[in-house]
Amino acid sequence: MRTANRVASLLLAAALLAGGVLLAVQALLVTLDRPTPLLARTGWYDTLTGTRWRDPSVRAAAGVAVLLGLAVLTAQLRRWTPVRLRVDEREGWYLHRRSVERRLADAASAVPGVRRARVRVRRRGAEWRPRVRATGDPAARAEVEFAVHQELRHLAAPDTGRIEVRLLPHGWPA
Repeated sequence: MRTANRVASLLLAAALLAGGVLLAVQALLVTLDRPTPLLARTGWYDTLTGTRWRDPSVRAAAGVAVLLGLAVLTAQLRRWTPVRLRVDEREGWYLHRRSVERRLADAASAVPGVRRARVRVRRRGAEWRPRVRATGDPAARAEVEFAVHQELRHLAAPDTGRIEVRLLPHGWPA
């Protein structure tokens, strides 16, 4: 999504820049009573000079522009889930987050009495924070946590914080 946001922002910026430069040149030429070679002045000049802020079309266009700008700003400022997780600070090794999540889910599902495990890995600073949700016996929580720790050790993961394990009894959706 980050690439799509950048492309949308680039297109919006280019359109606004081109429109702004065109408008500034036209306004300068109209102010100096010079002929305007960029656009014909017949229809749009009368429309722009006769249009007031109270007109519904002006308010609607301004509202759409504000909403579009806020949507782009929100999309850029939103904190995205990382695609890669850093393994070693010095060496620059990374693992794909989805691969780590699948491996940890497989490790949790391998515990007897546990099935349909789903894992989400978040990152806070340098540490990883796995969140395990599975269907199974709630008494197997410690075994699931141990299995996830073992798999993280096999992956050479950095220090992990607390592993959140949520086991729902059979019959409940995970």
